[in-house]
Parts: sequence; structure tokens; C-alpha cells
Amino acid sequence: MKRIAFIGCVLLASLSMLASDQYMDSCMIRIEGNDTMYLAWLHDVWVYPPMRFKNKKQEKFYWRTVRDVKKCLPYAKMITADMAYADAELAKLPDAKSRKKWWKSFERQLFRKYEKDFRGMYASQGRMLMVLLDRETDRTSYELIKQYKGKTAANFWQFVAKLFRNDLKEEYDASDKDRITERIINLVEAGQL
Repeated sequence: MKRIAFIGCVLLASLSMLASDQYMDSCMIRIEGNDTMYLAWLHDVWVYPPMRFKNKKQEKFYWRTVRDVKKCLPYAKMITADMAYADAELAKLPDAKSRKKWWKSFERQLFRKYEKDFRGMYASQGRMLMVLLDRETDRTSYELIKQYKGKTAANFWQFVAKLFRNDLKEEYDASDKDRITERIINLVEAGQL
């Protein structure tokens, strides 16, 4: 009787998971002969030692970084996808004039898509977005601006960034200065934070 109850519970749990949209892509039931097997792909689980803070300032920095990563990571991924689309479309166009015309149209579309959200960001979230874009694309913000807008525009925005104590040429370093950010990104992507 216990065995039947256990099998019934497992079937109910698997059916409820299958019914939810969240698990539709990550699980399935495979039938071989008279055997039915439930197959599921699990997310990575990251195990880090617990954070130990020396003072309240360090703890505040950590939780502010968590907030910024959670807000900016989806945007970094969307922008990376938009850049891949733009690169593919620009490669299809035959001459510089048509590429410039297409880019102007696409740029207006991007402004409409992101402007409202970006205007509501804190300065620290803007810096985090630059860091995450470098992580996602393996190119600094300076290189991205130079690629799409030209060297003059890249130098201008580098000058503006320097006025506000930022650097568009700063690279993402997951093993040293950005290790806390990398830890937070891993935990957020795994759904652990």
C-alpha cells in the first residue's frame, strides 16, 4: 500500500510540474516498453562560503551590488541579443550608405525600447550595465561605441565618463576585482539569490 501511495505522489508531483509553464522546457516523460521514466534537467547549483562582512559599509555594498545585478543583467542579455541581430543585419547590407541608413532606424528603435527604463536607473546601475555588457560581449563599452558610432563618439563618451570618475575602457575581471559581481551573477542566474 505504501508503494502505491509513493508512486501516486511521484506521479502527481511530476504532472503538476509538467502543467506549469516553468518546467515545460526542462522535463519530459520517456516511455520504453512498460517503463515510464521522468527526466528532468536541473539548474546548476553554486555553493559559496557564506559572506562575512567586516562592517556595515561592506554589507551595504554587497546588497547594492545584488540589487544592481538583478536589475541590469536582463538588460545586458537583451542588448547582447540586439547587437547580434544588428551585426547580422549590417553584414547583409552591401554598401556603407545603406548600412548607415539601417543603423539610424535601428538606433531610434533601440532608444524607444530602452530609454524609459534607463532613465530610471541609478548611476551605479549604469556602471553595472557597462560591466555586464563587457562580460557578455567580451568587449569594453569604449570598443562597442567605437564599433557602432565611430572613434570620435567613443572618445567623446570616454571624456564624459572620465568627468564622472568612470572609464569606458575598463575590462571585466571575474577572477580579481569583479569576483563579487561574478559570484552574484552566478547565484542570480541559478535562481539562488
